[in-house]
Amino acid sequence: MEQMYYNMTIAGCDRALPLCPLTDELMIAAFVIFGDPELTTACAEALLAKVPEYDYMITAEAKGIPLIHEMARLAGNQKYMLARKGTKLYMKDILDVAVHSITTNREQHLYLDGNDAALMKGKRVLIVDDVVSLGDSMHALEELVKTAGGIVCGRATILAEGDAANRDDLVYLEKLPLFTKDGQPLN
Repeated sequence: MEQMYYNMTIAGCDRALPLCPLTDELMIAAFVIFGDPELTTACAEALLAKVPEYDYMITAEAKGIPLIHEMARLAGNQKYMLARKGTKLYMKDILDVAVHSITTNREQHLYLDGNDAALMKGKRVLIVDDVVSLGDSMHALEELVKTAGGIVCGRATILAEGDAANRDDLVYLEKLPLFTKDGQPLN
């Protein structure tokens, strides 16, 4: 089968997103900012203009990393937090939350270093991700922030996929539809 694409403009950048089967009847558009500094910077600037005031930002490993890094750089080289998918030797007093995602077929865990958790206590924390679909990854990040004693002040993403575009608690740049097996947008 020939690769199908969905063309869209995101933060002023035109991109062709490859369509990938999720089930026999449903496809999603793959959005990857890795290796695309033009798109990453444009999205970071556009999101920073829309988000509420915050003390720290957090994202989950891995695709949100370039976005949050660029947002932090543009905002004055601010410290940000990273929820890891595995523990590391340097991590102490680790917080752990289970997460399910439509792009993985098994339960995963997100881990937060205790030092980062201590910094979040009583602080406004902005949750950042590249794409929000069902919101399971974002929910896991919310649980980490709350467990650490932080205050979730906002949720920001580049693309709101499917029903996520209907959420009123989410700041996003563009809506991303789901697709039929023939590549037709569903919404």
